[in-house]
Amino acid sequence: MDESAFQNLADPLLARLNATLEEALGDEADVELRGGILTIELDDGRQYVINKHAPTRQVWLSSPISGAAHFEHDAASATWRSTRGGAILTELLAAELSAATGCDVTFD
Repeated sequence: MDESAFQNLADPLLARLNATLEEALGDEADVELRGGILTIELDDGRQYVINKHAPTRQVWLSSPISGAAHFEHDAASATWRSTRGGAILTELLAAELSAATGCDVTFD
């Protein structure tokens, strides 16, 4: 995948994550997308960071629960899958944030 194709997939992903999480988490977290970096700070101070990594064509996640993970786009399923274990980014994020906040987090 070239850089342009990567950006065309990663930018809408980050925008969708941002919009969904702002709505779902309400007052339970501070959600901010700036410069291609999505930061989610929970009320207890724990922080998630999701960003594009163009050189590897991956989306990287730093989670206070599951640690660091790298995700590559899987064209067959139109999902971002972990390079280790195959977890789907949106499913992992929804499960962790739902458990951490008690809010119902789902990505369509």
